[in-house]
Amino acid sequence: MTMENMDIKEAIRDRHSVRQYKTTPIPEDIKTELKKLIRSCNEESGLHMQLITDDPECFDTFLAHYGKFKNARNYVAVVGPRSLSDLGELGGYYGQKVVLAAQMMGLNTCWVAGTYGRGKCKAVKESGEKIVCVIAIGYGENAGVKHKSKPVDKICSVPEKDMPVWFKNGVIAAIMAPTAINQQKFHISLDNGEAVITAGKGPMTKIDLGIVKYNFEAASGHKCR
Repeated sequence: MTMENMDIKEAIRDRHSVRQYKTTPIPEDIKTELKKLIRSCNEESGLHMQLITDDPECFDTFLAHYGKFKNARNYVAVVGPRSLSDLGELGGYYGQKVVLAAQMMGLNTCWVAGTYGRGKCKAVKESGEKIVCVIAIGYGENAGVKHKSKPVDKICSVPEKDMPVWFKNGVIAAIMAPTAINQQKFHISLDNGEAVITAGKGPMTKIDLGIVKYNFEAASGHKCR
């Protein structure tokens, strides 16, 4: 399915984590599109995300092999200034924007926070910047599998019968969002007609919060806080 005939809700539904990739290179026109999107995200957010292609070293580590990565040679490095107080959340939000665009371009992805070689990552870090995480990207050997999700009432305080349609669309998309070790430590509420999403405690929950917020906003058409 290509970008022309897949909408964002379908991309959210169809996108699953993929760790095993084919050796097929990403075509130049798709790389150009991805770089253009990443440049736009960086300008908007203050991040320094970068697309790195044909680099077998970043995932050539014990942890990456333990994590069952195969042929992961392309990735988006989520990089940004340490001075940004919401760096993790911004990385999650704009990284997910790239992830879903990649899905619509026919690519597969996997968010990776720990099982890659941080010292081997080819991303350029300016003074005061850090690597938040990386996102493996390429043509998967499969489309991945759907992760188990918590019931709606475990992550949202609004009864389903009282949800506006846009809000329900957002909640469904939020539940489909990838989170670290599938922890889904976030909570969604409605305050004076505005969606509020908060992060719980745990590893990578700030990155997860950004990912969840992007999914919610993309599917609902409404901003949240």
